[in-house]
Amino acid sequence: MRIVPRTAFAAVLAIATGLLWRPATSFVAPLHAATAVGCEGGGFSIVLPNGTTISGDQAVSVPAASLGSSFLVKGLYNDFQVVSATFGVVDYTLTGAPNAVDITGGVRTRVFARKTPDHRGLVLTGAMNVELSGDGIVIDRSGPGLSMKIQAKDCANGGVFQMEPARGDGTTTDITHVLATARAPEGTNLTVFYFDNPNFRAREGDVVPFKDTTITVTPRVNFANDFSPKFVGRDSPQVAQRIAQGCPNQIQKRDGTFVTVDHCGGVSVWRVASGGRVGAVFGEDATEVAPAATNCTANCQAQNRVRGRAVVLGFPFPVPDASRLLPRFPANFVP
Repeated sequence: MRIVPRTAFAAVLAIATGLLWRPATSFVAPLHAATAVGCEGGGFSIVLPNGTTISGDQAVSVPAASLGSSFLVKGLYNDFQVVSATFGVVDYTLTGAPNAVDITGGVRTRVFARKTPDHRGLVLTGAMNVELSGDGIVIDRSGPGLSMKIQAKDCANGGVFQMEPARGDGTTTDITHVLATARAPEGTNLTVFYFDNPNFRAREGDVVPFKDTTITVTPRVNFANDFSPKFVGRDSPQVAQRIAQGCPNQIQKRDGTFVTVDHCGGVSVWRVASGGRVGAVFGEDATEVAPAATNCTANCQAQNRVRGRAVVLGFPFPVPDASRLLPRFPANFVP
């Protein structure tokens, strides 16, 4: 296998000769962890099927023939498998490595069983571009009419992952998130579930400080488990809409009335615009009161970090039964 260093010339040549299709204006805003200490010592490597490891700050191109059916992205704080032909993700896991802001209780915690994009017949076929820098990684790959990019940070919490599809026809891509069900010999308390956060329901409609202005509290769906009182996260969409799957739940509001929340307990499906993205946020960042990401699919600018200027509402542990979203999967769904 020959791993080729990426150069400006190589990138221009690929586009000019039409070897790979790429969106000309796609840009992924950098991810931000909650605190620098959360990323201390972090850094990814890629382990290819033949045992070759790519690590250290560098930008390289990996030939398609070297990718196999899947490969491992391995970090100190999180790791996951990537399906080469689709850039779907399997077994996204927080490792439980020691860190001052660890949320796992020091236990390896599988969070997502899979994150699966539906490319409707299109396949990634080209070489894979890899950029490793500090605690961050960006990988992208293209095929006829399709491009996929994954960006991640090797941190104990914060905004640590996002996936971006782009299609030549400009249409949307459905991405299915399936939360992890604990495996033996794990305890069932490591099973991850979605819930309607009652701390947000108790403050719904309140106006609270945000940076130099204010923001109104709205409902929040998070995910958690029954093991760690600090483990909490949320799906983080940008130019993406969640698709209801027929899991209606009656959730009580602060005034005593009930509202229907159509959200399953173990799966969510996101319809992502071409050039949009959906990711994962962990820890306090997942329970802070902050505005949604701006709608942007081209020439996007990184959002300013909140830097402690948002109200963090947290979540109750254990999560009350009345707030847990059911059923875990809709009828006829195959996890």
